Amino acid sequence: MPRLTNRNWIGSILLSGLIAILVTAGFAGADVSPGNVGYDSRFVFVRLKYEMPTGLQTGFFRQDIKWAHDYPRAEQNLMKLIDELSLLKVVQGPNGGNVLALDDPELYKFPFAYMAEPGFWFPTDNEVEGLRAYLRKGGFVIFDDFTADHWYNFTDQMERVLPGLRPIELDIAHPVFQSFFETTTLEMAPMYGPPPTFWGYFEDNDQQKRLLALANYENDIGEYWEYSDTGWFPIDLTNDAYKFGVNYVIYSLTH
Repeated sequence: MPRLTNRNWIGSILLSGLIAILVTAGFAGADVSPGNVGYDSRFVFVRLKYEMPTGLQTGFFRQDIKWAHDYPRAEQNLMKLIDELSLLKVVQGPNGGNVLALDDPELYKFPFAYMAEPGFWFPTDNEVEGLRAYLRKGGFVIFDDFTADHWYNFTDQMERVLPGLRPIELDIAHPVFQSFFETTTLEMAPMYGPPPTFWGYFEDNDQQKRLLALANYENDIGEYWEYSDTGWFPIDLTNDAYKFGVNYVIYSLTH
């Protein structure tokens, strides 16, 4: 993965900040009610939704829906690529996939789920139990789009979901990075400033056992998917983001 110069990645950060403002403005009045589809053996991208405490809902646009960042273009673009590149049968639905709460029994029907902005995620006890059951039954969750001290809320909530398990930093040797595309490096241009890192939760904290959840920290892979067809990000960078996404999906179906 080519690295950007300081000048280029600073420009990318400023651009992504502007994009985030514009997207947030759109979501201030957006209808994010999904057109969910039922399970019929085809692959469906599932985005996890959550309620935010009232104090966190206020902001410049007052209704910044954190879980819906990059929705629905991120999943629409990723699913289109998977449909074209693989033999996997996918269904997008009206909005690229399904949107489900963590305690929705429908979640158990789908092996892959994605959550944006876990720094703003404060699940209820029922949602904690729902996600725990989903992961224990074989589900796989990707956490994306968070930075800085949002890490602490993410790990606090995951301690509630999976008591005693800790995040372990992943390296290139893990099979999740080789499940379809052969990834050769985990280095990516900074999204928020610090270099992106990848973290996993494993059964029994054993890296030889099943990977339950993966976190793209200091990164926003979903944003690269969303804007991959606009020219706002370097094509090599969006291509790398797609490779991670495709690998995550295929891994969820084969492990």
